[in-house]
Amino acid sequence: MTYGQFMRQLLGRPARPALLALSLALVLLALAFAQVGASAPGHAATPITVAQATSTQNGSTATVRGYVVGQPTATSTVVTSGFPNDYALALADTPGETSTARMVYVQIPTAFRSGYGLASNPSLMGKQLDVTGALSAYFSHPGLRNGTAFAVVGSGGGDDGGGQAEPAGYYDAAAGRTGTALRSALHGIIDNHTGVSYTTVWTALRETDEDPNNPNNVIELYSGTSISKTSNGGDPDDWNREHTWAQSHGDFGTATGPGTDLHHLRPTDVTVNSTRGNKDFDNGGSAVSECPDCFTDANSFEPADNVKGDVARMLFYMAVRYEGDDGWPNLELNDSSSNGSVPLHGRITVLLAWHAADPVSATERRRNEIIYTDWQGNRNPFIDHPEWAEQVW
Repeated sequence: MTYGQFMRQLLGRPARPALLALSLALVLLALAFAQVGASAPGHAATPITVAQATSTQNGSTATVRGYVVGQPTATSTVVTSGFPNDYALALADTPGETSTARMVYVQIPTAFRSGYGLASNPSLMGKQLDVTGALSAYFSHPGLRNGTAFAVVGSGGGDDGGGQAEPAGYYDAAAGRTGTALRSALHGIIDNHTGVSYTTVWTALRETDEDPNNPNNVIELYSGTSISKTSNGGDPDDWNREHTWAQSHGDFGTATGPGTDLHHLRPTDVTVNSTRGNKDFDNGGSAVSECPDCFTDANSFEPADNVKGDVARMLFYMAVRYEGDDGWPNLELNDSSSNGSVPLHGRITVLLAWHAADPVSATERRRNEIIYTDWQGNRNPFIDHPEWAEQVW
């Protein structure tokens, strides 16, 4: 059917040329508006990667998806703590990225600063965002300016699906506190948890440390190896239950309490676990067999870069959870790598540096949520609020 036939049928009489022309113009105008609307800000767009954003600095509008890795303060400087204001953030394609060459600098307009600025929202570190704006240099660096939309990826205020936001009101008692007062408040929040038996730890770790790409496996902490959930035991190539805070640093054994606290128990390769032993954590030493990027010497162990922050945050939790007021030792962090069997663990200066260099990952947030909802009923506050580490120590 021709357009003229359509109009005649619609109107029930011969269409006048002028009416046909007017109708055609209206149709074309509507199509034009529809085309503009489809690409206008506010409509859903397929996100591009940070790598694509840094190579497409032509002023075009795009939605960039990336992990928050810090706040840019100069062309080659991105800070990961002590954020000076809410004006900018840096995104990268991986949550542990430290090279500014693989980041895009995001200018945060006034309307979004209270919700997405890092000074006001330091817990955004490590989370994945979608940001829509113009691909244009910022701080003389590949950037995203004049943002029109910011959103945390995933539902419920969570991240990229790897975890959930903290429960409303969970940390109310810690609000506005720093130093000793903050530490005391956090201890009061997390110290009443449901204990599990040491035997049950096997079952729990199969859930908390499940390989997201293979539900039949767990991921070993230090080596990063994916291994069958059923290959647990004491043989050299099995996985066993590693106490990140070494049992002998407080002599708490495996009775329900710090010896079974899932926030610091992780699957590890038996051989690597033996090499680590009860050593403090520090940098340096000789390469560790079966553990890429791990090093050890007579009294210290250095894990791989991608889990250094995980290790630090587990020890931060233990030092705050166990204060000697419930029959268990008062666990404390110090700056020694020769602590032996005293209830001390080190080194705190190194752990703080690892915490800053290796931000909270989706894996940690997912694990924190599972322990809270399925097993112990308490959380690791230094995963939910990484900024609190420097405020406590």
